[in-house]
Amino acid sequence: MNDPAKRPQDSALASALVVDDHPLFCDALTLTLQSISDFAEIRTAGTLEKALEVMEDDPRIGLIVLDLNLPDVNGLDGLVRLRTAAPHAAILIASSMADNRMISHALKAGADGFVPKHSQRSVFRRALEAVGGGQAFVPDGYIDPRGDEAENGPGDALGRLASLTNQQARILALICEGKLNKQIAFDLSIAETTVKAHVTAIMRKLGVHSRTQAVLIAQEARFAKVLPTAE
Repeated sequence: MNDPAKRPQDSALASALVVDDHPLFCDALTLTLQSISDFAEIRTAGTLEKALEVMEDDPRIGLIVLDLNLPDVNGLDGLVRLRTAAPHAAILIASSMADNRMISHALKAGADGFVPKHSQRSVFRRALEAVGGGQAFVPDGYIDPRGDEAENGPGDALGRLASLTNQQARILALICEGKLNKQIAFDLSIAETTVKAHVTAIMRKLGVHSRTQAVLIAQEARFAKVLPTAE
């Protein structure tokens, strides 16, 4: 959970961002926010890359409503990257994948709250009030399953991935594609020595000693959404 003291305190002056690749859901979420809040502007994005561009363009954004199923991300990668790019914004997940384990992983990866997509407007209102006050929000009936996970399970992997910078997350994604430092340097238009420095920092943050181990941790997060539920 981020420090609420570091977030925009006046929601009337802040913007919100809805990230969903389905136009109808995006419109519905936007209308819901307009009816229960007083954001100066509510912007939308249909992909993670577009969302990241919007975040760079508008530093006033204090709330992100994010769907986990986007065309350019796998699993919780999008949440991890947005959390890194927007450390002071509240991130509220609005997803149909609302089982206990998925909610737990999302909170561990940096989400401030989780609302099942089929929820009534009143639930979104309560979620906004909670995250606006610096408290995590989970739906009624949620049971935290993390006590049953191994210490170094997917939740731990997500926590470590969330510490990566946006550039480090991009480099790790390219490493997962099997690309060498020279290829990564070309793709990102940076020096190979810079890539090497980032790779060293990535492995230190993830607590691993090889690129293969780093890839395995990334895969834990990527496939977290297909883990069996506790029910």
